[in-house]
Amino acid sequence: MSRYPTVVETAEALDRGIVSSSTLTKETLARINDPAGEGVRVYIRRNDQRAVKLAEASDTLRTAGIKRSPLEGVPISVKDLFDIAGETTLAGSIALKDAPAAQEIAPVVQRLIAAGAVITGTTNMSEFAFSGIGINPHYGTPRNPYDRDTGRVPGGSSSGAAISVTDGMAVAAIGTDTGGSIRIPSALCGLTGFKPTARRVSAQGVVPLSTSLDSIGPLAASVTCCAIIDSIISGDGLDVPVEAPIKGLRLAVPQTIVLFDMDETVSRAFSRTLDLLSDAGAIISEIGLEEFSEVADIYARGNMVAAEAFAWHRELISRAAENYDPRVKLRITRGGELSAADYIRSLETRAAWKRRVLQKVHGFDAMIMPTVPVIAPAIQPLINDDAKFFAANGLILRNPTMINFLDGCALSVPMHQGDEAPSGLMIAGTEMRDRQILSVGLSIERVLQQAASR
Repeated sequence: MSRYPTVVETAEALDRGIVSSSTLTKETLARINDPAGEGVRVYIRRNDQRAVKLAEASDTLRTAGIKRSPLEGVPISVKDLFDIAGETTLAGSIALKDAPAAQEIAPVVQRLIAAGAVITGTTNMSEFAFSGIGINPHYGTPRNPYDRDTGRVPGGSSSGAAISVTDGMAVAAIGTDTGGSIRIPSALCGLTGFKPTARRVSAQGVVPLSTSLDSIGPLAASVTCCAIIDSIISGDGLDVPVEAPIKGLRLAVPQTIVLFDMDETVSRAFSRTLDLLSDAGAIISEIGLEEFSEVADIYARGNMVAAEAFAWHRELISRAAENYDPRVKLRITRGGELSAADYIRSLETRAAWKRRVLQKVHGFDAMIMPTVPVIAPAIQPLINDDAKFFAANGLILRNPTMINFLDGCALSVPMHQGDEAPSGLMIAGTEMRDRQILSVGLSIERVLQQAASR
């Protein structure tokens, strides 16, 4: 079982009248407002009155026998990239502080509210989502729950999203994932995160990083939580997939790049996980997948993320450059150096690369690999040392980025046990195989949870 309350457990407590949404929401807001907690570093935009009114409306409907979805009355946070009518979308930055308020609510947030969710506010993040670390010089950096004394990074860019869940400031969170920004904080903080195929969830009303790669999905306590939320925000309305039989499950373990530079903790957890899955009847196959070694060079020759980011930021940087985190500004402005021909070539190269990878993974139910090859590093050494920051950022983003580049879908589920530092197992598939990956994820999650409870 998850150490954090799941959506299903919370819904059952609400259904049975053990707690009302109003009480649950007020308790959640109290944790956010606790000066001894992480709330000041976790939330950027707040509207407690709105949250209380959403909860009261949910309680009224429940009294009348109406339950709109499993999220009815459940507190949910959303990343600070999402438009909410009447509020200025800040994207974890101060560069947008004078921007006009949003006129409409982002479709993802609207779907959550229509499903009965109580929006607790918008969560802190790496500025403009451009980092896998989660450090934010403007609003502070939420500390990883595993080691608050040392002060370890939460992972990014959906940093506040993860800590909102681990610290009881939301039951689940909505993040975005361009190169791992849902899966990384999930892995480093002991949560489950799901990156869907990008086009399945509307990015309207969401500040973009890369229009080609941005994906929107949940961070929560379990695969079932993620499946429920994905069904709502994608609009497909489907039930949680049936758990795939573990016996005979065909799992590919890429041997190129993604297993390099693992620290001792992650290496031990991943090796143990492979043994557990094999003992349970899964068929584990090592595959070369040499194409993974090409991704870094493709990015170096034509970084489509930076180019697409610069297209959105060009005007804002021209008038508010001094308000950017210098590390973020540096990477965005590099996108302005890419010619149109180089950008088009990068799109063509990516398409050809995807075709080759698809051929090699055909016939497998999923790929599995460590989500992140290391445990969460300490915050302080990375704050003032650019070399250490960019080295850590590159390593942490490396594995998840492969799946974004593939336009695939992926889960990160906890694979640590006992007192080990949190680490995540990535369960990945090709585009539009989201329900299959969720199904496989349910079976793998069960094996890992059973082992952890022994």
